[in-house]
Amino acid sequence: MITDSFDNQTEAIIEPQRNAGIPSVDVMIITFSYIIEEYIKEHFNCTQIETLFSATGLTPVYQIDYKGKKIGFYKTYIGGPGAVGLVEEALSKVDTDKIIMFGGSGCLDKDIARGKIVIPTEAYRDEGTSYHYAPAADYITLKNSHVVADFMKQAGIPYVLGKTWTTDAIYRETRGNFEKRKQDGCIAVEMECASVQAVCDFRGVEFYNFLKSGDLLDAPEWDPRSELGNNGSQHDPRYFMMALDLACFVSDKPIR
Repeated sequence: MITDSFDNQTEAIIEPQRNAGIPSVDVMIITFSYIIEEYIKEHFNCTQIETLFSATGLTPVYQIDYKGKKIGFYKTYIGGPGAVGLVEEALSKVDTDKIIMFGGSGCLDKDIARGKIVIPTEAYRDEGTSYHYAPAADYITLKNSHVVADFMKQAGIPYVLGKTWTTDAIYRETRGNFEKRKQDGCIAVEMECASVQAVCDFRGVEFYNFLKSGDLLDAPEWDPRSELGNNGSQHDPRYFMMALDLACFVSDKPIR
Protein backbone atom coordinates (compact mmCIF):
# COMPACT_ATOMS: atom_id res chain seq x y z
CA MET A 1 0.00 0.00 0.00
CA ILE A 2 1.08 3.59 -0.55
CA THR A 3 1.11 4.14 3.20
CA ASP A 4 3.99 1.64 3.38
CA SER A 5 6.12 3.49 0.80
CA PHE A 6 8.42 5.45 3.13
CA ASP A 7 11.80 3.70 3.28
CA ASN A 8 14.66 5.47 5.02
CA GLN A 9 16.54 2.26 5.76
CA THR A 10 17.92 1.49 2.30
CA GLU A 11 19.66 3.63 -0.31
CA ALA A 12 17.89 5.24 -3.24
CA ILE A 13 18.84 3.65 -6.55
CA ILE A 14 19.03 7.10 -8.16
CA GLU A 15 20.27 9.81 -5.81
CA PRO A 16 20.76 13.48 -6.78
CA GLN A 17 24.33 14.49 -6.02
CA ARG A 18 25.52 17.97 -5.11
CA ASN A 19 28.69 18.83 -7.00
CA ALA A 20 31.49 21.04 -5.73
CA GLY A 21 31.63 24.63 -6.90
CA ILE A 22 27.92 25.01 -7.65
CA PRO A 23 26.33 28.48 -7.45
CA SER A 24 24.83 29.55 -4.14
CA VAL A 25 21.77 31.68 -3.33
CA ASP A 26 20.39 32.85 -0.01
CA VAL A 27 16.85 31.76 -0.87
CA MET A 28 15.24 29.97 -3.83
CA ILE A 29 11.80 31.14 -4.99
CA ILE A 30 9.53 28.80 -6.93
CA THR A 31 6.68 30.10 -9.09
CA PHE A 32 4.16 28.30 -11.29
CA SER A 33 3.28 31.23 -13.53
CA TYR A 34 4.83 31.71 -16.97
CA ILE A 35 3.48 35.27 -16.90
CA ILE A 36 5.37 36.03 -13.69
CA GLU A 37 8.50 34.41 -15.13
CA GLU A 38 8.31 36.72 -18.15
CA TYR A 39 7.61 39.72 -15.91
CA ILE A 40 10.70 38.99 -13.83
CA LYS A 41 12.94 38.67 -16.88
CA GLU A 42 11.62 41.96 -18.26
CA HIS A 43 11.74 44.02 -15.06
CA PHE A 44 14.76 42.65 -13.17
CA ASN A 45 18.42 42.20 -13.98
CA CYS A 46 18.41 38.40 -14.02
CA THR A 47 21.36 36.08 -14.52
CA GLN A 48 20.77 32.48 -15.54
CA ILE A 49 22.89 30.39 -13.18
CA GLU A 50 21.74 26.85 -13.98
CA THR A 51 19.48 24.70 -16.15
CA LEU A 52 17.30 21.84 -14.94
CA PHE A 53 16.67 19.09 -17.48
CA SER A 54 13.68 16.85 -18.14
CA ALA A 55 11.98 15.20 -21.11
CA THR A 56 9.42 18.02 -21.22
CA GLY A 57 12.10 20.66 -21.74
CA LEU A 58 14.63 22.86 -20.00
CA THR A 59 13.96 24.85 -16.84
CA PRO A 60 16.28 27.84 -16.40
CA VAL A 61 17.26 28.89 -12.89
CA TYR A 62 17.86 32.62 -12.49
CA GLN A 63 19.46 34.81 -9.86
CA ILE A 64 18.35 38.28 -8.79
CA ASP A 65 20.38 40.52 -6.49
CA TYR A 66 17.72 42.15 -4.32
CA LYS A 67 18.32 44.33 -1.25
CA GLY A 68 21.75 42.82 -0.79
CA LYS A 69 20.53 39.22 -1.04
CA LYS A 70 21.14 36.63 -3.74
CA ILE A 71 17.71 35.28 -4.67
CA GLY A 72 17.24 32.37 -7.04
CA PHE A 73 14.01 31.57 -8.85
CA TYR A 74 12.57 29.17 -11.39
CA LYS A 75 9.20 28.19 -12.83
CA THR A 76 8.14 24.71 -11.79
CA TYR A 77 5.66 22.07 -12.93
CA ILE A 78 2.13 21.67 -11.62
CA GLY A 79 1.61 18.66 -9.33
CA GLY A 80 3.61 17.00 -6.59
CA PRO A 81 5.85 14.64 -8.61
CA GLY A 82 7.03 17.30 -11.07
CA ALA A 83 7.47 20.01 -8.45
CA VAL A 84 9.42 17.69 -6.15
CA GLY A 85 11.55 16.37 -9.00
CA LEU A 86 12.64 19.92 -9.82
CA VAL A 87 13.31 20.68 -6.14
CA GLU A 88 15.63 17.67 -6.04
CA GLU A 89 17.34 18.76 -9.27
CA ALA A 90 17.62 22.37 -8.11
CA LEU A 91 19.16 21.39 -4.77
CA SER A 92 21.76 19.30 -6.59
CA LYS A 93 22.80 22.23 -8.81
CA VAL A 94 22.28 25.33 -6.66
CA ASP A 95 23.32 25.55 -3.02
CA THR A 96 20.55 26.89 -0.78
CA ASP A 97 18.89 25.96 2.48
CA LYS A 98 15.66 27.94 2.11
CA ILE A 99 12.85 27.59 -0.43
CA ILE A 100 9.80 29.81 -0.91
CA MET A 101 6.93 28.57 -3.07
CA PHE A 102 3.81 30.54 -3.94
CA GLY A 103 0.90 29.90 -6.27
CA GLY A 104 -2.83 29.74 -6.69
CA SER A 105 -5.31 27.60 -4.80
CA GLY A 106 -8.96 26.73 -4.85
CA CYS A 107 -11.00 28.21 -2.01
CA LEU A 108 -13.05 26.03 0.34
CA ASP A 109 -14.53 28.93 2.32
CA LYS A 110 -16.77 31.50 0.60
CA ASP A 111 -15.84 34.10 3.22
CA ILE A 112 -12.23 34.21 1.95
CA ALA A 113 -11.98 36.82 -0.81
CA ARG A 114 -10.38 36.17 -4.18
CA GLY A 115 -6.73 37.14 -4.07
CA LYS A 116 -6.37 36.95 -0.27
CA ILE A 117 -3.20 35.34 1.04
CA VAL A 118 -3.65 31.88 2.54
CA ILE A 119 -0.82 30.56 4.71
CA PRO A 120 -1.06 26.77 5.07
CA THR A 121 -0.47 25.39 8.55
CA GLU A 122 -0.97 21.73 7.60
CA ALA A 123 -1.48 19.92 4.30
CA TYR A 124 -3.78 16.94 3.82
CA ARG A 125 -1.76 14.33 1.94
CA ASP A 126 -4.18 13.32 -0.81
CA GLU A 127 -1.24 12.67 -3.17
CA GLY A 128 1.49 10.09 -3.51
CA THR A 129 4.86 11.83 -3.50
CA SER A 130 5.00 12.78 0.18
CA TYR A 131 4.67 9.14 1.26
CA HIS A 132 8.13 8.46 -0.17
CA TYR A 133 9.69 11.28 1.88
CA ALA A 134 7.84 11.09 5.21
CA PRO A 135 6.12 8.44 7.34
CA ALA A 136 2.44 7.93 6.55
CA ALA A 137 -0.02 10.34 8.18
CA ASP A 138 -3.11 12.21 7.07
CA TYR A 139 -1.43 15.61 7.41
CA ILE A 140 2.03 17.10 7.21
CA THR A 141 2.85 20.22 9.22
CA LEU A 142 4.01 23.41 7.50
CA LYS A 143 6.45 24.20 10.27
CA ASN A 144 7.31 27.71 9.03
CA SER A 145 3.74 28.96 8.69
CA HIS A 146 4.23 31.23 11.71
CA VAL A 147 7.30 32.79 10.06
CA VAL A 148 5.33 33.57 6.90
CA ALA A 149 2.53 34.99 9.06
CA ASP A 150 5.01 37.18 10.96
CA PHE A 151 6.25 38.58 7.65
CA MET A 152 2.74 39.27 6.33
CA LYS A 153 1.79 40.96 9.59
CA GLN A 154 4.92 43.13 9.54
CA ALA A 155 4.28 44.04 5.89
CA GLY A 156 0.63 44.90 6.58
CA ILE A 157 -0.66 42.26 4.17
CA PRO A 158 -4.01 40.63 5.11
CA TYR A 159 -3.83 36.85 5.38
CA VAL A 160 -5.59 33.84 6.80
CA LEU A 161 -4.02 30.76 8.39
CA GLY A 162 -5.48 27.30 7.86
CA LYS A 163 -5.16 23.78 6.55
CA THR A 164 -4.84 23.00 2.86
CA TRP A 165 -5.86 19.95 0.85
CA THR A 166 -3.11 18.72 -1.48
CA THR A 167 -4.56 16.54 -4.24
CA ASP A 168 -3.22 14.86 -7.36
CA ALA A 169 -6.59 14.86 -9.11
CA ILE A 170 -7.81 18.35 -10.01
CA TYR A 171 -10.89 16.96 -11.78
CA ARG A 172 -11.81 14.60 -8.92
CA GLU A 173 -12.45 17.22 -6.27
CA THR A 174 -15.88 15.74 -5.63
CA ARG A 175 -18.60 17.34 -3.55
CA GLY A 176 -18.26 14.56 -0.98
CA ASN A 177 -14.50 14.99 -0.61
CA PHE A 178 -14.90 18.76 -0.50
CA GLU A 179 -17.32 18.43 2.42
CA LYS A 180 -14.95 16.07 4.27
CA ARG A 181 -11.98 18.37 3.85
CA LYS A 182 -13.95 21.48 4.80
CA GLN A 183 -15.32 19.75 7.90
CA ASP A 184 -11.73 18.83 8.73
CA GLY A 185 -10.75 22.51 8.67
CA CYS A 186 -9.23 22.86 5.21
CA ILE A 187 -9.68 26.27 3.61
CA ALA A 188 -7.74 25.74 0.36
CA VAL A 189 -6.99 23.05 -2.21
CA GLU A 190 -3.85 22.81 -4.35
CA MET A 191 -1.52 20.18 -5.79
CA GLU A 192 2.01 20.59 -4.37
CA CYS A 193 2.16 21.79 -0.77
CA ALA A 194 2.33 18.44 1.07
CA SER A 195 4.78 17.01 -1.46
CA VAL A 196 7.23 19.92 -1.36
CA GLN A 197 7.09 20.20 2.44
CA ALA A 198 7.94 16.50 2.65
CA VAL A 199 10.97 16.70 0.34
CA CYS A 200 12.24 19.81 2.13
CA ASP A 201 11.95 18.09 5.51
CA PHE A 202 13.73 15.04 4.10
CA ARG A 203 16.58 17.10 2.62
CA GLY A 204 16.94 19.43 5.61
CA VAL A 205 15.75 22.55 3.79
CA GLU A 206 13.48 25.23 5.27
CA PHE A 207 10.22 25.62 3.32
CA TYR A 208 8.01 28.72 3.29
CA ASN A 209 4.69 28.60 1.45
CA PHE A 210 1.84 30.98 0.76
CA LEU A 211 -1.13 30.65 -1.55
CA LYS A 212 -3.39 33.03 -3.41
CA SER A 213 -7.08 32.28 -2.90
CA GLY A 214 -8.71 31.70 -6.28
CA ASP A 215 -11.68 29.79 -7.65
CA LEU A 216 -14.47 29.02 -5.20
CA LEU A 217 -15.64 25.48 -4.42
CA ASP A 218 -17.80 26.57 -1.48
CA ALA A 219 -20.84 27.42 -3.64
CA PRO A 220 -23.78 25.58 -5.23
CA GLU A 221 -21.78 25.61 -8.48
CA TRP A 222 -18.06 26.07 -9.08
CA ASP A 223 -17.19 29.77 -9.37
CA PRO A 224 -13.93 30.58 -11.21
CA ARG A 225 -13.96 34.15 -9.81
CA SER A 226 -11.96 35.26 -12.85
CA GLU A 227 -13.75 38.51 -13.65
CA LEU A 228 -10.74 40.65 -12.70
CA GLY A 229 -8.29 39.02 -15.11
CA ASN A 230 -4.72 38.75 -13.80
CA ASN A 231 -5.34 41.29 -11.04
CA GLY A 232 -5.42 39.19 -7.88
CA SER A 233 -4.79 35.98 -9.82
CA GLN A 234 -1.81 33.66 -9.47
CA HIS A 235 -0.26 35.57 -12.42
CA ASP A 236 -0.28 38.90 -10.55
CA PRO A 237 3.37 40.05 -10.20
CA ARG A 238 2.61 41.57 -6.80
CA TYR A 239 2.76 38.07 -5.33
CA PHE A 240 6.31 37.69 -6.60
CA MET A 241 7.23 40.97 -4.91
CA MET A 242 5.80 39.54 -1.68
CA ALA A 243 7.97 36.45 -2.20
CA LEU A 244 11.07 38.61 -2.76
CA ASP A 245 10.51 40.55 0.45
CA LEU A 246 9.73 37.32 2.31
CA ALA A 247 13.05 35.97 1.02
CA CYS A 248 14.87 38.91 2.59
CA PHE A 249 12.89 38.41 5.81
CA VAL A 250 13.88 34.73 6.16
CA SER A 251 17.39 34.86 4.69
CA ASP A 252 19.11 35.52 8.00
CA LYS A 253 16.97 33.18 10.08
CA PRO A 254 18.85 30.11 11.37
CA ILE A 255 18.09 26.62 10.13
CA ARG A 256 16.16 24.66 12.74
